[in-house]
Amino acid sequence: MVNKRKIINDPVFGFLSIPNDLLFDILQHPYVQRLSRIRQLGLSNFVYPGAMHTRFLHSIGAMHLMQEGINSLRNKGVVISDGESTGAMAAILLHDIGHGPFSHVLEHTLVDGITHEEISLLMMEQINYDLSPKSEQQLWTQRPLDLAIAIFKDQYPRHFLHQLISSQLDVDRMDYLCRDSFFSGVQEGRVASERLLKMLNVVDDRLVVEYKGIYSVEKFLVARRLMYWQVYLHKTSVAAEQLLIKILLRAKELADRGVELFCAPSLHYFLYNHVGKKDFALGSEAMKQYALLDDSDVLSAIKAWMSCEDKVLAYLSSAFTNRQLYRGRILAEPLTDSEKAMLERHYVQVLGIDAADAHYFYSEHVSTSNTYSEKDDSIDILYNDGTVRDIASASEILDLKTLTRKPHKLYLFQFRA
Repeated sequence: MVNKRKIINDPVFGFLSIPNDLLFDILQHPYVQRLSRIRQLGLSNFVYPGAMHTRFLHSIGAMHLMQEGINSLRNKGVVISDGESTGAMAAILLHDIGHGPFSHVLEHTLVDGITHEEISLLMMEQINYDLSPKSEQQLWTQRPLDLAIAIFKDQYPRHFLHQLISSQLDVDRMDYLCRDSFFSGVQEGRVASERLLKMLNVVDDRLVVEYKGIYSVEKFLVARRLMYWQVYLHKTSVAAEQLLIKILLRAKELADRGVELFCAPSLHYFLYNHVGKKDFALGSEAMKQYALLDDSDVLSAIKAWMSCEDKVLAYLSSAFTNRQLYRGRILAEPLTDSEKAMLERHYVQVLGIDAADAHYFYSEHVSTSNTYSEKDDSIDILYNDGTVRDIASASEILDLKTLTRKPHKLYLFQFRA
């Protein structure tokens, strides 16, 4: 008999346990194992070479924090059943399962009209079916992940469980800030996740943070802001992502023309077919191929495309592989038509490409992020007298304008030629 009570040595949180058989079986599913072949930070390793950790490791860490958060709430007298605990842990374990290689790049290039969140739900439904006893797969019976999916979709009556998975102070963010800070070496992103979890409570079916934890919440929000601009939206990381998008768009264009390109079967499927939302369903070919697609498929193809007969794809692939990324600068205003024409003439002359292909060698892009959104579930602070206030009004150092301001940076990225 297989021992399903495993202990995992995590470099960020230490020894993590897999507390029951269902969670172990979920971890063993091929859809979840695929996450070990997809990097958490996409192309951030171009800036921070240590940022090579995977979405699998992040998912396990988030599951651990969920377990810690539930234990903390139970200690405060919040009644949470074992089924609810397992459901919430399963939901957070699977929250990122629909991510493709290199974060959101695939959504903008090879797949139309469907988000990774929608794919995540489909994959959760498939795992739910696969883990059901064979005798019950065709019956209308309760399946092992029904509760997890209900919590994930915020269709379970206890809203605070969903907030632990998806809110402005959830275990997903707690883990990725700690983990991404650790592996990138950017210490500004480190947050006091253990203290935040100890300070959680529930009032009227909503998560609150006890007042003595307000400073940890302020640190959390500041850390998130710093990590976005210092890591997630770092100019060089965005330049690499823009270059990768151009590579895949060019490969897709060549595939539409009937040019045969070297690539793994899973990538071939998305290059040579127009795959959209209508193609994704349980058991569909699109789902099967998507579940096989990972970082190595894209990287190996790009390395081979360095010697492609198409100049455009060869130039772009060589630049990506050899880290000759787009050069980026901030623009005060979008490029005018005459400025674009001048750029395109330059690339036509220097690279010997057709004028119609010159747009592949530059890109305008807006980076934006906000620290806190009034439209989402608020972060509520519980005072000693029982009153509850939004962090935006409770904080003495963070005012509403600072928290909700959404800065925009307009970049021009140019091929180095």
